[in-house]
Amino acid sequence: MTEAEDRKPRSDEARYDPEITSEFAVPQGLDVPKTGGESETTSEFAVPQGLQTPQPPGAEPEGSAFTPPRTYSAKEASAAFTPATGVPLVSLIKDAPWQDRMRTMLRMPVTERPAPEPVQREEEGGPAVPRVLDLTLRIGELLLAGGEGAEDVEAAMFAVCRSYGLDRCEPNVTFTLLSISHQPSLVEDPVTASRTVRRRGTDYTRLAAVYHLVDDLSDPETEVSLEEAYRRLAEIRRNRHPYPGWALTLAGGLLAGAASLLVAGRGDPVVFLAAAVGAMLGDRLAWLCAGRGLPEFYQFTVAAMPPAAIGVALTLAHVNVQGSAVITGGLFALLPGRALVAGVQDGLTGFYITASARLLEVMYFFVGIVTGVLTVLYFGVKIGGELDPEAALRVSEEPLLQIAASMLLSLTFAILLQQERSTVLWVTLNGGVAWSVYGAMRYAGDISPVASTAVAAGLVGLFGQLLSRYRFASALPYTTAAIGPLLPGSSTYFGLLSIAQNDVDKGLVSLAKAVSLAMAIAIGVNLGSEISRLFLRIGSAGKRRAAKRTRGF
Repeated sequence: MTEAEDRKPRSDEARYDPEITSEFAVPQGLDVPKTGGESETTSEFAVPQGLQTPQPPGAEPEGSAFTPPRTYSAKEASAAFTPATGVPLVSLIKDAPWQDRMRTMLRMPVTERPAPEPVQREEEGGPAVPRVLDLTLRIGELLLAGGEGAEDVEAAMFAVCRSYGLDRCEPNVTFTLLSISHQPSLVEDPVTASRTVRRRGTDYTRLAAVYHLVDDLSDPETEVSLEEAYRRLAEIRRNRHPYPGWALTLAGGLLAGAASLLVAGRGDPVVFLAAAVGAMLGDRLAWLCAGRGLPEFYQFTVAAMPPAAIGVALTLAHVNVQGSAVITGGLFALLPGRALVAGVQDGLTGFYITASARLLEVMYFFVGIVTGVLTVLYFGVKIGGELDPEAALRVSEEPLLQIAASMLLSLTFAILLQQERSTVLWVTLNGGVAWSVYGAMRYAGDISPVASTAVAAGLVGLFGQLLSRYRFASALPYTTAAIGPLLPGSSTYFGLLSIAQNDVDKGLVSLAKAVSLAMAIAIGVNLGSEISRLFLRIGSAGKRRAAKRTRGF
């Protein structure tokens, strides 16, 4: 050992001892330049030593992933690409209803939306963004819980935000969750809020009041402050239903009686009364189950049993009536036509998650109805009830009676939906027109029932959209009750009866026909509404109603 090695510190011996160091230690004999005694920690993303990157004069050092890179310079950037045809100019028709304008902007990318119109409701320091978003979510909650389509809910939320000057807003609606995000600028943090819809109720009077509020907020000539909007919204929430409970029960009975006249083909008072009594008993039992906290599936199951039991009892008693017409009339009061139309509409407009949830809800309700009716029919067949599947399949010989029955059905359906009294007459006439078109095509023209139903439902959607444009309101109160006479109650009953009589193949064919009719109704209503939006320009700011504009609800 040399003298120099004897003078080497013991710490160096420990440094190169393999028992003390690891495989990442510097090997003995490798000369590594020292860096002032501090360790240099880098990564594979660091700029290699010796590589010089051009840096503009006066540029700040790169601090994070959100700062521009050192090689970027806005002055030296290439010019933006412009197509040879130019950038298309987006123009909105100001005389069109706010629903059409908001829907058009929602279908555009954010960067292509036009700037908001001049806002008269800006407060000092600008609008309170969290409060505006909260008001928007509360309005969207009432609309979604009332059965409005997802696209229409988003359009209303977008209209409320733009009316208070919040331009960069993105509403998002699913079956049970509402959310909205607002980003003031490209360099500021976005503000996001959400709200959960837990309870759903059918009250089209409240739905119309919310539409009137959004309509006033969207009108540039009407100044509604944020506090005034909150006050009106609170009054809408506290609003009592326009019809008492006993009126709803009576309306359900009359609806079932009117539906029995549609399928019986002749005016039989016994059938009418039996169907009405069965529907009212089912309604009271459903209310009892709801008071006990049972889910809606069991409420539909229990409500479907009394009409079926009365129909089987009349057959066992050998009363000269059509028991199938009694059972079919009771089914009309339970079929979830409103949820079906909303579900198909959401699917056609691209809201597939919400559409799937709505259609799944319809399927559960339908299975509940099937369970209740099929249980009664099964025991009725076992104890000797001879129910004829073809008993109600006869061409009507009294078209005027059926038109009157269809109008009565639409009238009672509107009451069940808690519609405004001013809309009941219009939807009653719309239901009569729908059945007249269906009867002329189906019986006089011998056209397929699915095609006849689709055309009649298309007229319902067209007329409903025209009426809603004229009154600046939602189209649901003018369309939902009008499709009541077209609901596939008889096809559903015949399919269940065939299954109860062990004719499964025939029953499945009849149920498939019922599903086809239901889809024809939903697609027809949506198509009629879209046709009216495309080709008809009804409604303008100069024809707005003068009452209830700034006075509250």
